Amino acid sequence: MSNNQTSNTCPELSSPNQHSTLPSGRRRRRKKGKKAQDDQESTGQRPLTNPDTARPSQSLFEGAHHFRTKNVNVTLVNPPPIPEPVDGWKLLVESISPNALHNSSARYDAPKCDEDTRIELTRELMDRIEDRENPQRLLCMTGAAGSGKSALQQTIAERCENSGILGSAYFFANADPTRNTISTVVPTIAYQLGSHNPALKQAISAAVAQDMVIFEKSLRTQMNNLIVRPLRYLREGTGLDLATLPHAILIDGLDECQGEDRQEELLTAVRECLLSDDLPFCVFIASRPELAIRTALAPGGHLHAVAYHVQLSAHHDASGDMRRFLRRRFERLSLRTGNPHWFTEENIETLVKAGSGQFIYVATVYRWISEPRASPAERLKIVLTWTPDAEQRARPFEALDQLYTNILLNAKNAYESVDTHSGRDFLLLLNIHHINLVNRFADSNNFGALFGMPESYITDLLGLGDESVEILISDLHSLVSKKMDKFSYLLILHKSFSDFLNTESRAKDLFVPPSRAYSHLAKCCLLYIVRCPDPEYRA
Repeated sequence: MSNNQTSNTCPELSSPNQHSTLPSGRRRRRKKGKKAQDDQESTGQRPLTNPDTARPSQSLFEGAHHFRTKNVNVTLVNPPPIPEPVDGWKLLVESISPNALHNSSARYDAPKCDEDTRIELTRELMDRIEDRENPQRLLCMTGAAGSGKSALQQTIAERCENSGILGSAYFFANADPTRNTISTVVPTIAYQLGSHNPALKQAISAAVAQDMVIFEKSLRTQMNNLIVRPLRYLREGTGLDLATLPHAILIDGLDECQGEDRQEELLTAVRECLLSDDLPFCVFIASRPELAIRTALAPGGHLHAVAYHVQLSAHHDASGDMRRFLRRRFERLSLRTGNPHWFTEENIETLVKAGSGQFIYVATVYRWISEPRASPAERLKIVLTWTPDAEQRARPFEALDQLYTNILLNAKNAYESVDTHSGRDFLLLLNIHHINLVNRFADSNNFGALFGMPESYITDLLGLGDESVEILISDLHSLVSKKMDKFSYLLILHKSFSDFLNTESRAKDLFVPPSRAYSHLAKCCLLYIVRCPDPEYRA
């Protein structure tokens, strides 16, 4: 090898002898460095470096020289962990009620109107919802139990969805703990509204992240923070045209929300927040005519001037739709049985008349008749000839009876919880008025002819005030109403409800024997005579 080749060799690849060519100072520093490295390896120590900023070959004292350290204690401290960002949308989703959605699995095969039923009413409702310029942006539909309110709401929800204007829908259900309180209403509405627009979704998520206890606050606060303010922020900050958003908000079954005060809170929050002039929403609420919504819609109520009120039972006769409903479904059963003559038009008419204009009656009857493991003709005959026989095992009205039981129990508990009603028997008083109504046109030779009196006479005999009847039925307006003739008297909206009250096998623990009602009224008559100031009545 030549001298030139040797001189060009890299130092790292040279033999140890080649280090003699380095300056003496560099040789000493390299030896000291190697010794320090050997000392660290022998003691198990590691260089003092910051693991977050360390680079290869760097030391804690990089660049320092001519100093000594003695008795130094070094403590390495890890930096505090950086908190995870709050996912507001995830918190929101955890607070909603999926079962309350119009297309949830919990509401699979939910009732809705047939194509040729409720045509005019459905068109009227859709026209009002679609009209963004209509000053009345609150629609309230009330009706008796079983009048088809939920079926109409489901139909409207599906049509709004198909038209691209459904902002949200919430269906209350008393039997479902995830949707029988107001706690999940606003989160569920906000979730649906945000799902339609990414920017609104992000704004709602940020609002939740900023206030993680928002779901524990008042309904009005929730609506303002999760719906109203995010929309106004997007309109003012990004120029979003709110008229481009789906604007229909549907709420069904308000009466099935627990607590009249909570129902009132929801109605107030809707009026004060969602109906603001600068927001695009049209709100459609359906409910039985119970106290909260009845008071709000009455003259002087806070919704009277702003709501368009649809009263199903009073202005919309469903008899024709009920006939079409039964006829179409009975014809389908004919295909299953191969017998097109198993029912008659007279059978349909009898069922429609028994339904008193309430869809739930014919829907319940059809559901029972269409049992796939039974004969439709045989079950139809049982319905038409059903009597409360002790040996009668068929229960064609079981679903209907459960509805009546729930309404009566709620009304009973509400009435008897009032301190001034202490000692009063709600069921007994109701049945006295019921018997009076049933015997209104009784034969004069029948003891029942003692009844059939104006309700004011009954309340005098019972020793109750002038408003006692209205108070008694304040939670029964979905089943009972007052009617003015020459005198005012009660009117049963469902013939089947009257049958329920008269039948022990159906009413069960809520049944009051007529003998008890007669006995109580006779006792009240005697007390009335004793108290009466006119000597002629005491002679």
